[in-house]
Amino acid sequence: MAIPLYDSQPTRRVPVVTYALIALNVAIFLITPMSALTHRSDAGRDRECAQVTFTRQYGAIPRELTDNRQVAMPGDIQRVCQPAPHRKTPWVSVLSAMFLHANWLHLMGNMVFLFIFGAATEDRLGRWRYLLFYLACGYVAAYGFALTYPDSITPMIGASGAIAGVLGSHLIMYPRSRVITLVLSVVPFRLPAWVVLGQFFVLQWLSLQAQDQSGTAYVAHIYGFVTGMVIGLLARRPGAARRAAVLSGR
Repeated sequence: MAIPLYDSQPTRRVPVVTYALIALNVAIFLITPMSALTHRSDAGRDRECAQVTFTRQYGAIPRELTDNRQVAMPGDIQRVCQPAPHRKTPWVSVLSAMFLHANWLHLMGNMVFLFIFGAATEDRLGRWRYLLFYLACGYVAAYGFALTYPDSITPMIGASGAIAGVLGSHLIMYPRSRVITLVLSVVPFRLPAWVVLGQFFVLQWLSLQAQDQSGTAYVAHIYGFVTGMVIGLLARRPGAARRAAVLSGR
């Protein structure tokens, strides 16, 4: 597997939105039970209960998204954790879930991809359009997963669906940009972006057969990636590129 380290695509402005999204994701993670910083003194069961109940409250649950109704907390969690009652708006949970991560590895993996590939897409779309694009990809990824697995009550968290959209747009808009990568996690190579990002998509597709046994929402990644590709195609049109340049003040 090729791990990206640097993208050579030049940009004209500082990617303020990309940096802000990274900072916001890190800051939110640090104050959630998943970071263990806010629950360092808790016993093992108490910490686990805090994480489970927090994820169910603020994560996106497929059945809630398809039914547009909050589902009851599972009985085993109620018995062991005795969580306080809470009210939840399903469509809003997609937004909150986009800024939550299960652990440090989950967070850092997502932020590395966003840092490397987000700047060029932000530069092409303009800051406000890029932010809307990012959020739209996250929503399409979450609802796409929910429609594929409508009976699932496992919460989804993470920025992966939105970031997959960024990768898809980069593949379409900058297929010939060069990416410094670690191949086999050891050897540095300079590869075309289409090789690195194409590999990402193929891996998600091949992993679909393990979806039921995995905690990773591969289907959501595919929905986000394809959405990013579609928007990337629209952004490549000459008229769209000129309008984006005018609106972004370039």
